[in-house]
This record gives sequence, structure tokens and C-alpha cells, in this order.
Amino acid sequence: MSAHYAKTDGITLVGGGSLDAATLARALDHAPNLVAADGGGDLALALGYTPDLVIGDFDSLTDAGRATLGEARLLEVPQQDNTDFDKALAAIDAPVILAVGFSGGRLDHTLAAMNALARNKNRRIIIDTGEDLCLLLPPELTLTLHQGTRVSLFPLGPVACTSQGLEWPTHGLPFTPLGQIGTSNAASGGQVTLRCDAPAMLLLIPETELANLLNSLPAAPLWPDAARGQ
Repeated sequence: MSAHYAKTDGITLVGGGSLDAATLARALDHAPNLVAADGGGDLALALGYTPDLVIGDFDSLTDAGRATLGEARLLEVPQQDNTDFDKALAAIDAPVILAVGFSGGRLDHTLAAMNALARNKNRRIIIDTGEDLCLLLPPELTLTLHQGTRVSLFPLGPVACTSQGLEWPTHGLPFTPLGQIGTSNAASGGQVTLRCDAPAMLLLIPETELANLLNSLPAAPLWPDAARGQ
């Protein structure tokens, strides 16, 4: 599916998981266009926002939500072989997508969202859980962080990641999801530079670093040789 909803500034994408008003407002401050994935439409409405578009197979959007939104705001994608997050990502395009409401509640939905990050290697997608920011680490990223700021690395496959500015250096560690991981590391204070050799590492940092992260991310595509959605 080609992009049905494209913007030159950011899109906030709402899922049907755990979401509070402060997290949604923070996302909209940076990505002002609001889209929801299926039951995320009900969640956005409950928080006082009307999405421009709701995308999904509509197995969780309520009849009341559907009536409030109106058919013109609904994009139905009926296939069942992917998640509503996948359906929404396939239908939208923007320089950055801030995904909220895709964690909490069912753990399988949270894991599926992490999987979607890995399969959209060239896109600037950040999941904001309300406590953590999670994204696929680009080939190189430099952030300025206060001493003690949590920096967690979680591999989705075999990957090497060198670092400068962390309390526990990562150079030479053979990261793999069934072996060495890098959670609960911390910044030593100042610049933190991370370099990885494959699109297989998740970075998790506190939600307070959203503006910092957006200002530091390289332009899309993050991994130029990676085909969209693969």
C-alpha cells in the first residue's frame, strides 16, 4: 500500500495500549498531525483529540468511536496477516513518526511494535511509552546527556555497537538477544556516541530526552540500503 496520508512535518500515531494525556501532548508538540491505529481512535477521543485518520481492520474500534469519527476519517485495511501498527505505518509517511499507546496492556502487542521498528529500518520512528523512548539505532548517533542518564541497548539480532561516553563501554561485545545485551547502562556525562554495524539494535532512553533525540537523529533514511518495510 502506498502512503495514504503524507506530511512534511511529524505524525503522532496512537495505538490502543496504555497512554496518558501528558505523553500524547508531548508527542503532538513535536509531531502535530494525529493518526490512530484501530482502537487508538477511541483512546485519542477519550483524551480529547480527534485523529485526522484511523487505520486498521477495525476489530477494536468501537461503534461509538466509529460514529464520532465519521467514515471519511476511516481507512480500513482488512488483512489479518499483520498488526494495526504495521497497517498504519504502511499508509502514512512523514519525516518522523512518534508512536504512543503501543506499550502497556498486552505484552505481545509491545513486542510486535519493536518488531515493526526492525522491519522499517530506514524510517525515523520513535515509540514513546510514557517512560522510555525506543527506536532502532542508526549507524551512528551522538547525544549530549547528563551524567547518569539511562542508556539501554537491546539487540534484535547479532550486532556490534561501539560507544564513547558510557559508564560501561561496549566496544568488542558480541551483542545478541540470546546472549550479551546492554540494558541499564548510563551516560558518563557529555557526549555519548553509539555506532553499530547492522540495523538490529534498539536504543532506549528516558522520555525526557525526546527533543534532544529528535535534534540528534540523522535524516531519513536511517539505513539507506534498507528497503522500506523490509
